[in-house]
Amino acid sequence: MSIYKLLALDLDDTLLNARLQIPERSRRAVEQAREAGVRVTLATGRMFRSAKPYAQQLGIQDYLITYQGALVRHAVTGETLFHRPVPLNLARELIELVKGYGYHVNIYVDDLLFVAERTPEGERYAAHSSVPLGVVGDLGRFLKERNEDPTKVLVVAGEAQLDELAAQARSIFGDRLHINKSKPHFLEFAHPDGHKGHALESIAGHYGLRRQEIIAVGDTYNDLEMIEYAGLGVAVGNARPEIIKKADYICPTNEDCGVADVVEKFILS
Repeated sequence: MSIYKLLALDLDDTLLNARLQIPERSRRAVEQAREAGVRVTLATGRMFRSAKPYAQQLGIQDYLITYQGALVRHAVTGETLFHRPVPLNLARELIELVKGYGYHVNIYVDDLLFVAERTPEGERYAAHSSVPLGVVGDLGRFLKERNEDPTKVLVVAGEAQLDELAAQARSIFGDRLHINKSKPHFLEFAHPDGHKGHALESIAGHYGLRRQEIIAVGDTYNDLEMIEYAGLGVAVGNARPEIIKKADYICPTNEDCGVADVVEKFILS
């Protein structure tokens, strides 16, 4: 019997291939892991409503880590285990900062996506995530009128542009926000505890599991905390070099069913 009791899987560029599909070999391996008694969670920067269809394909009946870890919600019951939104005042201050750059901004409230205006960046994001796009005008005013903390704020721009913005934002917000990239052109702002490491820890605590009993698989910067938290932190072969350096094991790429390799090697064998 495997020593591992929980398997946490990033979606984009980890479990999913370039066509945003779960390869059959990986789907079958995850199903076999579940049949062997291993709990499976998806750990993604995606919205809950965007991650849930993949959980249904895999038959997952546990909590999902979404919004980079800011929201942990049960795939079947919808029960919320962990929610760490961005404080409203910080979100509005951040939106004002980004206005000066003119970059596209997404905000997320009640598992809905809102933007100031319809842009190619917003359209692509909504299509990629298979979610509707809510156009609401000035985002700061919208949040003030709604009087609700957003789960996450995301900025879309070029990688070098986002590096510059991240440096300035860190100098302003310090440890009041968790700031990192989920993709080279996505800069994400969350609650300081709203990352995959804390989210995975909350699930482990709920089920009474030790870190040594957890496998986490990912590819990029927003996966780092969970890869470091898990007893076995895995990077797919297509992961960013910085993530590969931190991983305990390197599996094949997402296109080569790296997740299946991990399950077969460490759980089913």
